[in-house]
Amino acid sequence: MSPITRVGGWGRPFTDYFSRELSWLAFNARVLSLAGDPEVPLLERARYLSIFSTNLDEFFQVRVSGLADRVAAELTERSLDGHTPAEQLREVRQVTSELCCEQQRLFLEHVQPELAAEGIHLLSVADLEPRERDQLRKHFEERVFPVLTPLAVDPGHPFPFISDLSLNLAVLMRDPVDSERRFARVKVPNTLARWVPAAEGTNRFVALEDVIAAHLDMLFPGMVLLEHHAFRVTRNADLTLNDEDAEDLLIAVEMELRRRRFQWAIRLEVADSMSEELLELLLRELQLTAGAVDRIRGPVDLSGLNEIADLRRPELRWPHWSGITEPELSSDEGRADFFKVLRSGDVLVHHPYSSFSRSVGELIHQASADPAVLAIKLTLYRTSGDSPIIDSLVEAAESGKQVAVLVELKARFDEARNISWAKRLERAGAHVAYGLVGLKIHAKIAMIVREESDGIRRYCHVGTGNYNHRTARLYEDFGLLTADAEVGADIAGLFNRLTGYGRSVDHKRLITAPEQLRTRLAELIEQEAHMPGGGRIILKLNSLADGSMIDHLYKASQAGVEIDLVVRGLCSLRPGVPGLSERIRVRSIVGRFLEHSRIYHFANGDGPGSPATYIGSADLLPRNLDRRIEALVRVDDQALAARVLEVAEVCLSDERLAWTLDSDGVWTRCGGADDDPHVRLQQLAMNRAHPVERVLP
Repeated sequence: MSPITRVGGWGRPFTDYFSRELSWLAFNARVLSLAGDPEVPLLERARYLSIFSTNLDEFFQVRVSGLADRVAAELTERSLDGHTPAEQLREVRQVTSELCCEQQRLFLEHVQPELAAEGIHLLSVADLEPRERDQLRKHFEERVFPVLTPLAVDPGHPFPFISDLSLNLAVLMRDPVDSERRFARVKVPNTLARWVPAAEGTNRFVALEDVIAAHLDMLFPGMVLLEHHAFRVTRNADLTLNDEDAEDLLIAVEMELRRRRFQWAIRLEVADSMSEELLELLLRELQLTAGAVDRIRGPVDLSGLNEIADLRRPELRWPHWSGITEPELSSDEGRADFFKVLRSGDVLVHHPYSSFSRSVGELIHQASADPAVLAIKLTLYRTSGDSPIIDSLVEAAESGKQVAVLVELKARFDEARNISWAKRLERAGAHVAYGLVGLKIHAKIAMIVREESDGIRRYCHVGTGNYNHRTARLYEDFGLLTADAEVGADIAGLFNRLTGYGRSVDHKRLITAPEQLRTRLAELIEQEAHMPGGGRIILKLNSLADGSMIDHLYKASQAGVEIDLVVRGLCSLRPGVPGLSERIRVRSIVGRFLEHSRIYHFANGDGPGSPATYIGSADLLPRNLDRRIEALVRVDDQALAARVLEVAEVCLSDERLAWTLDSDGVWTRCGGADDDPHVRLQQLAMNRAHPVERVLP
């Protein structure tokens, strides 16, 4: 099997920009390519098939739903790439259909057979031995049947509501008494495992929907079963809260979450075997057109492959990785006194190569238990279900410390979890703020106020990733731990603005959105353009789709500035166009860890010959620049700034994980031969963290 090496190039751009939606789909295609990469361990390839599905679900829930809204409203305003909403929607439908077909091909022709070769069998009930069928029926009777609720559709039973992303069986049957054809829907319960062992202790599995389908006679006794097929509905899940009119943001978000469950459908996935009769019934009841349908070969919804990827077969997974404790943060006795360490200088942490729990998490934990600490303030955008950070904040509040937490209730798909944490923190006595009207709080900042012999001192963290110890094992992010007085004053002012009132911004080390970021970045780009002989810019981002910022980069390229962009996800900028962007190069790194850090490096940012390097939470999207609270911090310690810049430069030399973007929107993988000695970014970072170990990418 050869890995996918070229993706994208869909939809002819009529302007100097690529389609945001098609560019994002090209990113998800790069994720999908890992499922077909023979260098990736087999169970991890199964996981990438799952990740591709969950990524696409969210894309439909938000982006495609937004396009469909604009089409329904008969809006014709063209996007950056020159297409109307209707044109974009047609292109997106076509590309997603092609990508789903490729996902199914990879699963059916490669991943599933290779799993079988390793003794992991994903089977149908018909493939089972008689003994296994007997055990499966017993399992169904004891564990599955009690949970099921078949819903009939007839004049007395209207078509049931199909919840978002739920997996279902459409069942057509005939009543032997009156020969009438009947339809029923059976929801596959998401409270049970998706893959059921055919026999206890084996690696022979049957999908839960197939188990249910094989025992429909128990659900519909006496009926003649004609056909049954799996299907799944995706609904609009974008939260459309008008928080300017909300008297209580917490209550308003809770109400919007309840409303979200009943939004209109946007996509219908059905088993490829479904008859036209059943399909037409579903389309009619869901008020969808044939263009919203994806016929699926194999299991509907491969996100359930996560369960298979979690099997305890270490030889088929990435080698275990545990981030190191930065040398400055350890001592012979174990954990160092973080406050003493930071008084002597800044510390840079680079997750997952540096342990989040033994750096940022430990700092908050030490602060919660330290009697000299007076206050802890922190922004919370996303966190895990069992967050040690939350535990530390609760402990600090209950011990009498001033704890202020800015919980972003509108963090998409984490709203319910954040509401739960907000209530728990309030019960513990913490001051909880729910964000600002019209803005999301996306900055990753924390501040600890400590009383010391020479007065009050602030200890701060500014990061590129969320306060989530679980995702910090998978996401690549930077964080700066510092006791610098200027950073402390900047962050104190920002927190006061977020919890109180105030509009003046006079930061020395921070650049914040929405007041400063757009203007300041434009100034830094323009400053490089005025350097004799041309300047130098390196940006590492998740996304780049702001037209104004792209125009600034174009002008800088035309003025002689050499620009390298490392953009993991969507990129609307067209590189390499003569006379427009010929000095701009764009790459993307996709590998074991999710490249999530944002780096802004300007070779003359602090004046001619004096570079400035920033890290922080903001991408170059209109929402980050105009509708979110964001924070970048300038890394002033030269050694630490050099470490940040080295990561960006290694991204530019990686020849195994990197993809390059051309002026036609085609992404091409750089990868050489298996024995190619070229740099692998993530392997290099792991090997430097643990130089005695050789860790695969």
